[in-house]
Amino acid sequence: MMGFNSGSNRLDTSAQALRRTSFWFAVIALLCLFCADLDISTSDPWHELGLMTAGALSPSVWSWPTLLTSLANTFAFALQGVALAAVVGFCLALGYKFTIVRAFCAFIRSIHELFWALLFIQIAGLSSLTGLLAIAIPYAGTLAKIYGELFEEVDLAPGDNSPAARHSLIDFLYTVLPMAWRPMVTYTSYRFECAIRSSAILGFVGLPTLGFHLETALGEGHYSEAAAYFYALLLLIGTLRFWLQKWLLPVYLIGVFYYLPPEAQISWDLIVRFVTDDIVPAPLRGAELFTTATLGEFANWFTLLWQQQMWPGLINTVVLGQISLVFTGLLALLLFPLNSALFFKRWGRSAGDGLLILLRTVPEYLLAFVGLLVLGPSMLPAILALGIHNGAIIGHLVGRHTEELRLRADSGRGLNLYFYEVLPRIYRQFLAFLFYRWEVILRETAILGILGIATLGFYIDSAFEEFRFDRAFILILASALLNISVDQFARRIRLRLHLKTTPESL
Repeated sequence: MMGFNSGSNRLDTSAQALRRTSFWFAVIALLCLFCADLDISTSDPWHELGLMTAGALSPSVWSWPTLLTSLANTFAFALQGVALAAVVGFCLALGYKFTIVRAFCAFIRSIHELFWALLFIQIAGLSSLTGLLAIAIPYAGTLAKIYGELFEEVDLAPGDNSPAARHSLIDFLYTVLPMAWRPMVTYTSYRFECAIRSSAILGFVGLPTLGFHLETALGEGHYSEAAAYFYALLLLIGTLRFWLQKWLLPVYLIGVFYYLPPEAQISWDLIVRFVTDDIVPAPLRGAELFTTATLGEFANWFTLLWQQQMWPGLINTVVLGQISLVFTGLLALLLFPLNSALFFKRWGRSAGDGLLILLRTVPEYLLAFVGLLVLGPSMLPAILALGIHNGAIIGHLVGRHTEELRLRADSGRGLNLYFYEVLPRIYRQFLAFLFYRWEVILRETAILGILGIATLGFYIDSAFEEFRFDRAFILILASALLNISVDQFARRIRLRLHLKTTPESL
């Protein structure tokens, strides 16, 4: 009996820790609401929403060649980027146990694809090389992390029976890699879906993908034309399972590199000037370092940047990120029954799962852009966009996780089933998914500033427009350090609460 009570106490303590953590995150988000700009500034949002709905119901293709070209560009950038990222990520994963490799991967993946694109545009222009590198670099950091963690989690027991077990390379090729291969392929396939969304969004900074024409059509109020480009994006992502077959991958890879070779007209003098002059803080250019006058000028320059841009951007990024995180969690808890056989029969579940797939397919950036058109410039469209997209992802995964539950014959129904049977048993996995997405939500929060919301992205985009590359570079570093800090903090919370994650699903 004492053993049973001891076990119960441990379980109660664990449940209390989950509740306590959830409570404080909710309290922090509630406090952040008082600092957030949630105003609806448009005079008649319902009128604009009605126009968008009418356009969505009557899609119109203004130019088929333009649509097909932008669709091909979107696919080409995505496939090239993931292919290069997978190769580089695999190489980095081999040394992921080293701190310097982990730090490097954390740094490159903490900078959003759009920020990488803005940097490379200054060197390579609006070229195919810019699109490739903007996707490949952060994705390589992400894939290296997942591959490296999968290698570490592999059960090494089978390798003990191998006569070549003492040879690390042979042991890796014949035991570790085969056992990690399946989840590696699963996650890489998911990252390709993400890469298509990222590729489309690169159009918002000028690259010739679907996002370029979507932004133009939405900004000019041509909602029927925008709907055609939007449906093309959904069709591209929604049909991946049918045409993206493994045996066709070599054909696709050869095709995209032939169709859109990664090239650019690059001036090495321009690169040298950009690296050694443009991104160097203004007081340090051509000055003698470590002199009192130079350090004083730099201190004044940095203080002004901190007060006027970095600090407000950091605060708004954190505020928006925390509200969006909790809103994402609430939406996920509301949505996961749509993808659960415990709540819906076959046809109802198929419809619910289809809705979740649709919501997660739409990029947050595009959702926020549409929200800004309807509601006006504030944090509200960004919160809705981040919550809807990430809530659908987590809801889909949690709903699928309920397939592992086995209920008693006398279990309740409806709300009793939800609150007393299912929710307590999936809550730990739900928190694991949510905290795993935290760093992703914060990255997207920063980049939404390009749409006019005063996060770090707003000041970074403004600095690029004013050709103040030194300010932009420092602000990008601040964004990266914030993302790395949140990622490490979330990891510590997961470890402390003993939350198990399935990275190949995220």
